[in-house]
Amino acid sequence: MSQVKIYGVREHLLPIRNQLSDVIHACVVEALQFPESKRAHRFFYLEKDDFFRPATASERYVILEFLMMEGRTVETKKKLIHLLYERINAQVGLAVADIEICILESPAHNWGFRGMTGDEIQLNYKINV
Repeated sequence: MSQVKIYGVREHLLPIRNQLSDVIHACVVEALQFPESKRAHRFFYLEKDDFFRPATASERYVILEFLMMEGRTVETKKKLIHLLYERINAQVGLAVADIEICILESPAHNWGFRGMTGDEIQLNYKINV
């Protein structure tokens, strides 16, 4: 299980929303071996005055938060991060200084979906990759 939260300034994030979602999803499918049909992205649009950013970032700065079940290897998570930087820069045009990524993990028993907890359900993809 994985969910993605994308934060950015509304006027800069909204125009790239669909393209950014497609790139993020392609990276998740490749790195985490997710099914193509599994996409859970949420966009959080902020006003300029509500989104403080590092001095090294422009107004196009975005934060990507990945919420996922524990089980992926360090190498898998690093592959995801490197793919995101490479492809978002190349395909969406965001500078790497404008992309911040955080992966947050929790045990499967902390997740609930389809009426069960994550450790009870049979998924159609692997977590331990």
